[in-house]
Amino acid sequence: MKEYLADQIRNIALVGHGGSGKTSLAESLLFSAKAVSRLGKVDDGSTASDYTEEEIRRRISISGVFLHCEYKSHKINILDLPGYSDFAGEVVSGMRVVDTALLVVDGFGGPESGSEYAFDLAEKYHSPLAVVINKIEKEHVKYNDVLAKVQDLLSPRALPVQIPIGEALTFKGFVDVLKMKGYEFAADGSIYEIPIPGDMEAKCKGAKDKLTEAAAEADDALLEKFFEAGELSPNEIKMGLKKAISKRLLFPVFVTSSTTNKGALPLLDFAIQFFSSPADIAEFSVMKGDKVVSLKAGDSQPVCAFVFKTIAERHVGELNLFRIYSGVIHVGDEVFNSTRNSSEKIGQIFALRGKERVDMAIVHAGDIGALVKLKDTHTGDTLCDRKEAVQVPPVEFPAPTIDFAIHTTSKGDEEKMATGLATLRTEDPTFVVEVNPELKQTILHGQGELHLDVIIKKLKNAYGIDVELEQPKIPYRETISKKTEIQHRYKKQSGGRGQYGDVSIRIEPLPRGKGFEFVDAITGGAIPAKFVPSVEKGVIESMIEGALSGNQVVDLRVTLYYGSYHTVDSSDMAFKIAGSIAFKSGFLECNPVLLEPIYDLEIVAPDGNTGDVMGDMSSRRGKIMGMEPAGKYQRIKAQAPLAELFKYSTSLRSMTGGRGRHSQKFSHYEPVPKEYAEKVMAAYQATRKGEE
Repeated sequence: MKEYLADQIRNIALVGHGGSGKTSLAESLLFSAKAVSRLGKVDDGSTASDYTEEEIRRRISISGVFLHCEYKSHKINILDLPGYSDFAGEVVSGMRVVDTALLVVDGFGGPESGSEYAFDLAEKYHSPLAVVINKIEKEHVKYNDVLAKVQDLLSPRALPVQIPIGEALTFKGFVDVLKMKGYEFAADGSIYEIPIPGDMEAKCKGAKDKLTEAAAEADDALLEKFFEAGELSPNEIKMGLKKAISKRLLFPVFVTSSTTNKGALPLLDFAIQFFSSPADIAEFSVMKGDKVVSLKAGDSQPVCAFVFKTIAERHVGELNLFRIYSGVIHVGDEVFNSTRNSSEKIGQIFALRGKERVDMAIVHAGDIGALVKLKDTHTGDTLCDRKEAVQVPPVEFPAPTIDFAIHTTSKGDEEKMATGLATLRTEDPTFVVEVNPELKQTILHGQGELHLDVIIKKLKNAYGIDVELEQPKIPYRETISKKTEIQHRYKKQSGGRGQYGDVSIRIEPLPRGKGFEFVDAITGGAIPAKFVPSVEKGVIESMIEGALSGNQVVDLRVTLYYGSYHTVDSSDMAFKIAGSIAFKSGFLECNPVLLEPIYDLEIVAPDGNTGDVMGDMSSRRGKIMGMEPAGKYQRIKAQAPLAELFKYSTSLRSMTGGRGRHSQKFSHYEPVPKEYAEKVMAAYQATRKGEE
């Protein structure tokens, strides 16, 4: 593959809601640039992007895919990113390393929740963005309505640079607003000039005036000239528009019919002329020690590259996708992994086109590539010059929103499952595996039910491990509501030396969250000091599994205030057993109470859905703590028991048409209402009988 410098490179991400046609558009771009010989289709599993077994079977994108094409002496790197919220981590990591986002919108449905998420993410990363209204040829499509929705839901600065000639079944071409020329598509996707239809001239002239104003607003000198002369030259408009797009003052809107290969070539031409190249980035931020510093971009600077995605290929090893921000990397170079404080030798470098690999001998600043068989490099790592060790800030992946317990269907596969999950996590850091000794369960935390379903399918296909998911147990707690005093004498004689331990303890409640206190109040040597720790140990061991639900006992004080001993028969074990039995007996006399974990929730939902969301939260025994506007959304703060939050993310998406999202974190413990507590305790007793 030939070398490309920063000004010849365009790094583009295809983002948007699931089903908007991102993968089909990627295929159309590759085909139009002659990077592939045939136009693949999602339905028959022949696209360059969706090449894994699961993606072909489901007909959706699951992973972000690195593609590239060469067009008019430029290299176009394309990241085709998933649209379903379960795979939002792929979008986050991909958006971190591109220079422009292409937000693909379904021409029939308009912008949806995935569109808004991608737009907000581009704003967070200060990424320039363009909008592609796709599937413009589909029946019942109304371009003006969709454009109005884009401007309303996303931004009024979304302005058309192309206006379709015809729509739905009559779509045949477009007007290039900047050139004020009409074009019709040929069968192969190329275009030829036609007159602008008479009924479109006024509309196109108005659209060009808005683009000219946007170009003028991006540059002070242009704005001054525009006020004085009332117009700008074509070159001035071009210069101003490029600045306006780069500064996010303008989001150009295109039209495409990706499955019929219409619109890709004009889009590629526009990208080369108007989208930012890596050469437009003078500096970038990194961490040097605990300080944020700015480094210069460019080939002449020390190497700094960021690994944004890892692909684990069984029997082959890991493939690390990276963006190089400064310096150059050659095959054979040695680089420093500053994240893990280790050196790596560069063996092979590839440009990817889905599963196809193209060898690269050198990667220049601004480019995207893939490395294989590195010793210890993973997602989020920085590769740099050892003498100029820096770290690119890591990707902030979305927090998990759903939890399931996972277990193997065959005994003996637990270790294989753990190994498989650890390997899968190297390529997908958005799920978390937690081995919870208290619950005696392995908990899988993920982004949604679809996300976890894909993970268990990968376990089956790649490692031959069958697993099942179930609702996680709730980590209840037990405590007391009144004080008591109790004495227990443990005495055992079975020939020879016996066992003797006699304790009197006081058990009393502590404020919520105070944990456990043990007080030694023995006076006069009633119990030798050496046996007191044994009593405490017996109490603590008895608190591990409470009598109500088998969960940990908390928030109480135990005072050892009296007892007796035998000079021969007393031992550590005897006093430990005496302390344990005394506590268990006394606990039941203290009006024990079952506690449940309460979580803080922050829910972001559209204005029109807040009533449903709050009603649903009330049905989950939740409390609304407050609400405040967040743009066109409302941010609702609430508290609810963990026991009522299983699959909540799925319910929230359903209530809000996929537009609602939430985060949750542990807050505190509260007593379980009597009717619910009785059910929990009855279930525990039934389990104990079953074990007996």
